[in-house]
Amino acid sequence: MISLRIKRTHPKDTYTIGDMYLDYGDEEGYKFFSNTLEDEVRPIDEPKIYGKTAIPYGIYSLTITFSPKFNRLLPLVNNVPGFQGIRIHPGNTAEDTEGCILVGVNDQVGMIHQSKVTFDKLFNILVESKQDSFILEII
Repeated sequence: MISLRIKRTHPKDTYTIGDMYLDYGDEEGYKFFSNTLEDEVRPIDEPKIYGKTAIPYGIYSLTITFSPKFNRLLPLVNNVPGFQGIRIHPGNTAEDTEGCILVGVNDQVGMIHQSKVTFDKLFNILVESKQDSFILEII
């Protein structure tokens, strides 16, 4: 059973860089998969700013559903308090996300690259697992 974990490592004023790990359910545990890019992490007592706020730390269910915005199947992060339609998808900067999680290689300040290739690899791993849902932990 595959589980995902995002460890936020570099919170900045307009974006957050992190590392995504996958646990394939074997004895090896979590293994590094890619970097992530999200919007700014705001304190819980501050108001959420639409399209500019990362989802709260926590444990979420992840399912693959059709996204009307992207017109394709994408991983959906379920039951995020105060958020709707949070997905994992390709992108390069905080301008490419409205609270969603982008995957890729962080080789330039404030950006990730190779996002489409990285996303396609992640998506294939999830689909080929034949699981109905996954656990996503954000720490």
